[in-house]
Amino acid sequence: MNMVGRKGMSRRTLLKTGGALVLYFSSSPGLLLAQEEEAEVVDQSGELPGSLADYPYVDSWIRIGGDESITVFTGKAELGQGIKTAITQIAAEQLQVEFPRIELHTADTGQTPNEGYTAASHSMEESGTAILHASAYLRRIMRDLAARELGIPAEELTLENGVFMSGSGERLSYGQLVTGRSLHVRVSEQRDFLDPGSYTIMGQSVPRVDIPGKLTGQPSYVHDLTLERMVHARVVRPPRRGARLAGLDTSEVENLPGLLQVVRDGDYLGVIAEQEFQAIRAMRALEAAAEWEGGDPLPSETEIYEYIRQLPSEDNVLIGADSAPSPPAGAAVVEATFTRPYQMHASIGPSCAVGLYENGQLTVWSHTQGVYPDRAAIAEMMRMDENAVRVIHMEGAGCYGHNGADDAAADAALLARALPGRPVRLQWMREHEHVWEPYGSAMVVTVRGSVSDTGEITSWNYEVWSNPHSTRPGPAGNLLPAQLLSAPFEPERPGNIPQPAGGADRNSVPGYTIPNARVVEHFIRQMPLRTSALRSLGAYMNVFALESFMDDLAAAAGVDPVEFRLTRLEDPRAREVVTAAADAFGWSDWERGPGRGRGFAYARYKNLAAYCAVAIEAEVERTSGRIRLGRAVAASDSGQVVNPDGIRNQIEGGLVQSASWTLFEQVHFNEDGVTSMDWAGYPILRFRSVPESVEVHVIDRPGEPFLGTGEASQGPTAAAIANAVADATGVRIRDLPLHPERVRTALRR
Repeated sequence: MNMVGRKGMSRRTLLKTGGALVLYFSSSPGLLLAQEEEAEVVDQSGELPGSLADYPYVDSWIRIGGDESITVFTGKAELGQGIKTAITQIAAEQLQVEFPRIELHTADTGQTPNEGYTAASHSMEESGTAILHASAYLRRIMRDLAARELGIPAEELTLENGVFMSGSGERLSYGQLVTGRSLHVRVSEQRDFLDPGSYTIMGQSVPRVDIPGKLTGQPSYVHDLTLERMVHARVVRPPRRGARLAGLDTSEVENLPGLLQVVRDGDYLGVIAEQEFQAIRAMRALEAAAEWEGGDPLPSETEIYEYIRQLPSEDNVLIGADSAPSPPAGAAVVEATFTRPYQMHASIGPSCAVGLYENGQLTVWSHTQGVYPDRAAIAEMMRMDENAVRVIHMEGAGCYGHNGADDAAADAALLARALPGRPVRLQWMREHEHVWEPYGSAMVVTVRGSVSDTGEITSWNYEVWSNPHSTRPGPAGNLLPAQLLSAPFEPERPGNIPQPAGGADRNSVPGYTIPNARVVEHFIRQMPLRTSALRSLGAYMNVFALESFMDDLAAAAGVDPVEFRLTRLEDPRAREVVTAAADAFGWSDWERGPGRGRGFAYARYKNLAAYCAVAIEAEVERTSGRIRLGRAVAASDSGQVVNPDGIRNQIEGGLVQSASWTLFEQVHFNEDGVTSMDWAGYPILRFRSVPESVEVHVIDRPGEPFLGTGEASQGPTAAAIANAVADATGVRIRDLPLHPERVRTALRR
């Protein structure tokens, strides 16, 4: 579905081709297929898998037209993780039609089921599973209906590209079978899944459907969206959080060429102009004209970890006793403290949205990860009925978490209301993105463990301090623009994500068999800096700390790090992943060189999703402190594989992103505010720092449930790099990032 064009398109055409406001998950006229297919009463008491539990009817997910068109709907958003391709593969395979016949519509409150956020690596587990079951069920009832109409046993039919054929040559297509009938039938128990061994589309590296347009410069992102009579907008933010607008003289701004409107509502400021650069000029003039006062001072960056640990916390013992275990007499005791700074999503494209307010209806095109929660928050902020607001997802240039997308959508909504009838394109400036997006929380971990003289772990005490890892919208108060209005909305009290998935404590419980283990989470609601979901949430830090400490204990026990892990892994799938990564890397035969080290780490994401192990080489230049990454090898198990290349893409992409976090990324600030306002103040990984090579070995589990892959490699990569640096230098660095100055300082000690 192409919703953009270089020369622009009419709003009416766009809303039409973007899918008219038709709810395919409501019953339509005609005979229900289920009434024809099943005479017996279907047991509907069992809970259906994935998102079918909330949307159990076939037409929530699939529509077949009399013209043989097949449309599939998912409430999940394409974020670059490849779900457009993978979900299309699932539907095509289970319906037994050719891949190009499937038209997939992604997150849109006017068309698709409400699947909440595209987050936590749940797209395949929730939406992929729902479409797998709905497609297989629909194929079965269509087969039985075809058999009834042809008067032959269903087993005598063959199915090819959506056409049933009898041995005598009679044919009935999907389109013919649905004519005059409704797909508003409830998915019941599955009795006719295809054998994974027969798959011809699932399990294949079908090329990504979204890549060609991106490589050839076709409009692909919300930033590219062009509509007839579209205008451009920018916002002016306070100089620091909590500052209030004390004075504003707009006389000079209002005389600027192309300016259409200055928008003010309390401390909220924006400008709308005919052309984009005119909007930028007006924004700069408005910044100069605004007088601000007050604001909330920030704590010292150099003392932030001590500051965090002193804030009030809610303490939760996740496993173990209320008090820390005492190491047995004679055991070797190891203690360590690990820190992670605030880190950005650092999206290459600043947040952007387009809003259209017309005839009391509001449409917003956004790269939000949750169209329905965003619609609820925007409707509350605008004091509109939710049914009068439509949010349509379009891709953005990178996010993987709660960046500025939702706030920009709220900006576009407010500014569109100020200029009804014309589409308003709002894009943040780079400094807005860096200063105002929600960050990944700073974290502190302390660990104390002991090993016996026989190499057994005899005690383990792990404690983590962190701010919230999700303050996403749903309530309007979690939208930054809503907090600035003359009648402001208060932010929701931050919540904690419970185990087993967890938020701050995600992956803090070790996946190893460790007797006498204790894990404590110190959840801190008070946020010195605004924080929310950054890819993998607390798992990145917890796996970094836990797997670094496993190497420390292995060294204290005098045991090889890989063998030390395997001895404590009972899950055979975990053992296979660890062994596969170590063997592919050549762990046992690896040859050491001057200044070179090797590192290994493993985790199962959330202790319930994909398994991933990473082995990596690192070379440390002692004089400069620069770390060069050599060969990296990963192995993963994501359950049933739909697209092997898609899984490799996710593991490799997560590995490279984690390398950037681990080696470079840190938000800098002082008492007056955030100082990392551009790429010079917030360096990220450049090409020269990418690993020399990356190999990803995918372990397929035909017939097993889908496991989320997108956040599996970040934690293991961080720990593997740190372990390789320790191996190369003999010095353990426990504070992130491992930038050259920190490395040089550590080596001088």
